[in-house]
Amino acid sequence: MLGKDGYSEGVRAELLAMSGATIDRYLKGSRQGLELKGVSTTKPGALLRNSITIRKAGDEIACEPGFFEMDTVAHCGPSLKGEFARTLTLTDVNTGWIHLEALRNNARVHMLKALDSAIAAIPYQVQGLDCDNGSEFINREVVNWAGNLDLFFTRSRPYKKNDQANVESKNNHVVRKYGFYYRYDTPQALKVLGQLWEVVCLRMNLFTPTRKPVGWSQDSAGRRKRLYDTPTTPLDRLLTSGTLSRPQIHELRQLRENTNPAELTRDILRYQNILTGLAKTPTEQLIAKTEEAREKRKTKLTTGIKTHAA
Repeated sequence: MLGKDGYSEGVRAELLAMSGATIDRYLKGSRQGLELKGVSTTKPGALLRNSITIRKAGDEIACEPGFFEMDTVAHCGPSLKGEFARTLTLTDVNTGWIHLEALRNNARVHMLKALDSAIAAIPYQVQGLDCDNGSEFINREVVNWAGNLDLFFTRSRPYKKNDQANVESKNNHVVRKYGFYYRYDTPQALKVLGQLWEVVCLRMNLFTPTRKPVGWSQDSAGRRKRLYDTPTTPLDRLLTSGTLSRPQIHELRQLRENTNPAELTRDILRYQNILTGLAKTPTEQLIAKTEEAREKRKTKLTTGIKTHAA
């Protein structure tokens, strides 16, 4: 006969006779299975990362401007040790519009400040952001920030660089081309780097035509060949997108009319010269020191190998 809670009186008597330690031992496996996993403040990454939608290379993207890929570039020179500046790169998948922000480091307070600055500076509505799996992006502060702004937030697959081909291209052809490979680790260098990015973005967005892939063709030998559209500036792509208001169109056209490309080039060269003066010698000294340490380790390993005569 079953008791009140669905078990017999005999089982009830055994349960009442058990000690607390025995009950804990019997329930240990069940309790472990019910524990919440991935919510510890020390290791939130996996749970948070898995909750973010993955966008893959080849996925259909929004046909309107406003969806940006973002990434960071480290200005560390030959060594990742210590604090050094980074650049936050954002590029619109649809128009090619680029925005660059200089950061003191990847700390979340600096990242959020840079993202706020980017949203304010981009002259049209940002609809969504796509990032890699770095902890500078995959954290609760940044995810909550995007949620508060109602931004569509996605991430790429781990170790799949082609998922973010647009921003990776900008990192190579813009950030490294104009910002070099020096180490920037002083407040002065960080300030000049930010000034450089302001004029570089104007040059790229207003006056630099880019091509977009539009499909594939085959040659007579059956080899696939990428097809591109007519080279067009990001601004012109934006103006013909049909998403801007009349005041926005007028403001952007006035911006281009009032901007002198030659003056931009002079400003870029001036800021580059300042950065080179600030960072070239320290970077070269750090390279020499790094190479010296590497040679010492190599010598130590070589001399430490014992050989036996045949």
